Amino acid sequence: MSASVRTQLLFLLLSLSSRMMLSRYIQDEDNFDGLYSLLSLDQKRETEDFIFRRPLGCLDMVATEGHFTFVASRQQLACAAFVIGEPSEVISLELSDVNIDCNAGDFIKMFDGWVLKGEKFPSSEDHPLPMHQRYTDFCSPTAPSHTSRSSQNVAMIFFRIHNPDRGFTLVVKKPHNPFPCNIMSQSPEGSFTMVMAHQHRNCSFSIIYPVEIQLTQLSLEQAKSNEISPKVRLWSGCSDSGDYVELLGGNGVDTSRMFPVADLCFPLSGLAQMKIGCDNSVVRLVSSGNYINRVSFQYRLLERNQLTKAHENSLDNFCTVE
Repeated sequence: MSASVRTQLLFLLLSLSSRMMLSRYIQDEDNFDGLYSLLSLDQKRETEDFIFRRPLGCLDMVATEGHFTFVASRQQLACAAFVIGEPSEVISLELSDVNIDCNAGDFIKMFDGWVLKGEKFPSSEDHPLPMHQRYTDFCSPTAPSHTSRSSQNVAMIFFRIHNPDRGFTLVVKKPHNPFPCNIMSQSPEGSFTMVMAHQHRNCSFSIIYPVEIQLTQLSLEQAKSNEISPKVRLWSGCSDSGDYVELLGGNGVDTSRMFPVADLCFPLSGLAQMKIGCDNSVVRLVSSGNYINRVSFQYRLLERNQLTKAHENSLDNFCTVE
């Protein structure tokens, strides 16, 4: 991810957080000094013989492997760093050279996913772990930990440091994930195929942009073989089948709080198209665990003049466009 794209994605997150404060740990703060220093960074990917290193801002976006060092220049009570990888990667976080005072109220917490004002991606319904197991607390008196590994291509840390010249280094690695599930897209354009084989689990592909989504293939093995034409059911209608695809839209990141645009529960070979004029657009594959389910789709950014037509699919324009 280039510095300009990384900065654009961070601004999109900030546009979400302007309506939904960043997290329960930093909801009382209204400015983040790390943002403006981020604009001038020209970030490079790590090569085999080079480890990328740079300072970490109080509010930051990290999209490459490397070592990121934070040193407080003053009291910093509300900091967070979002980490993102490619869809087929997970995030490994390791803390080193930690110099904070947990007894004075400093903390570093790593989270398996992303958080914006208490809204979490992936949602509790879609993540394989209970919520308390998704947090790794460096200052925990019972089980302090220096490492955390995500279940998907996003993770983040929250940290609070009271005294200047204290800090830590965050080591980011991105191991390959052979079975990607619950993905946050880095780009407003692309294509992807989600596969869920005999697992009772839901997978979401989240795009923090208003986009046009084109479903090109849908294979649900329990579907009737004599069904000739696909049925697209607006609103809720497929949940009883146990295996289906949802298209969701909303201005937050928690899929359980998003608006259902449409669902599909019959095989599709062709093209089903939907425009979602929301800050966040999601393709969600719901699987009973009895079959091998697959959905392929493409997506592209909606131009501004298209956003006013977001209701053209006989749906109310439920996402406000400024």
